[in-house]
Order: sequence, then structure tokens, then C-alpha cells
Amino acid sequence: MRKFFCVVFVPFMSSLYYSQGAKKNLPCYDLSQVLKVEPTALYKPHLDASKSFGVKLLKDSKTVQKYVSSGKFHAIKKTGKGYRVQRLDYSRAFMVAKAKTTLEKMAARFSKETKGHTFTVSSMTRTLEDQCRLRKVNSNASLGISSHNYGNSFDISYIRFNNVLKYNPKMEAALEKVLKYYANAGRIYYIKEKQQSCYHITVRNY
Repeated sequence: MRKFFCVVFVPFMSSLYYSQGAKKNLPCYDLSQVLKVEPTALYKPHLDASKSFGVKLLKDSKTVQKYVSSGKFHAIKKTGKGYRVQRLDYSRAFMVAKAKTTLEKMAARFSKETKGHTFTVSSMTRTLEDQCRLRKVNSNASLGISSHNYGNSFDISYIRFNNVLKYNPKMEAALEKVLKYYANAGRIYYIKEKQQSCYHITVRNY
């Protein structure tokens, strides 16, 4: 009876261990389902602009590291003239050169027009894995492809200035003035996201 039990039990444990190991290696998103989601008319220009930089859809950490190693992605400092980057739990502080430069110029302009104030960057480059993790805690996160998935988009909070979480209509108006200037110059697209209290900015390949 003991022999029979061991013969049955060992294969079961082996099978269980294998299934758990295989599950760990599977991505937390279904790429076929992600690709089926159609962007809205408002968001489509953001995706079109993102795809013009020659960056393939960022699926995981390895794809980001590849672009960092090749010099395609550049690190973004935590602080700079006119901006601060908040703690990034679901995105990475790397972007293509033009996005980095545009962020820095926008921040410097904001600082000049507000006499030294700063805005807060709340999100940057995300992989599909990052996006999947974010969706588990935020149901408003995109189900489909995001322009964040290409390394040329970032979010700026409109309720956090000078590292203080507080509604400030004067600072928000100053920020939107800067955004409109760069949008009219053909350098960015932006959307005001009410649920996330941020402006979603996508840098164009100008």
C-alpha cells in the first residue's frame, strides 16, 4: 500500500511543481488581446507619434535594457530645473533623446514663467509587464497599447507642484500654457486625464 501511494504522489508533486514553474514564466498579459484594443480617435495620434521613433513595443525589462545599452534610451534625472520625478513604481526613468530634451526644455520654460516653481513627473516609460501590474491596482490603466510602451511619453501631475500635493489653479494654468506652446509648435500631443489628475504628454518626432 505504501509503494502504491509513493508512485502516485511523486508524479503529482512533479506535475504541480512544473505547472507552477511554467506559470511564473508566463507574462501577466495576453499580447493577442492587447493588440485587439483599438485606440480612440483622440489617442491614435499619440500612438502614431510613438511608432515613428523606431522603438519596438516594450514587453519587459530586457527590451528596455536593450535600448539603454544601445544608447537609444537615456536616463532621466530625478530632479532638474523646473521639474521633479516622483517615485516610479510602475514605470522607468528612461526615454528617447527627443523626449528627454523636450521634457527638460518644457520644465525650464515652466520654471522661468513661474519664477522658479517646479512640476512633478508622475510616470514615464512602461513595459507591457509594468502596465499589467499597474492595471491590478488601477482599473483605469490602458488595456491596449499605450504610448508609454515606446519610450516617448510621460505624465505630469496637475495637482502636485513644488513637491506638494495640493490643487493650485495658478500653477496648473501656467503648466497648460507651456503645454499649449509646445503643442502649437508641433512638438507634443497632450491629453488632460481627469481620473489620474495628470497631463499625458507624447513627444512627436519633430
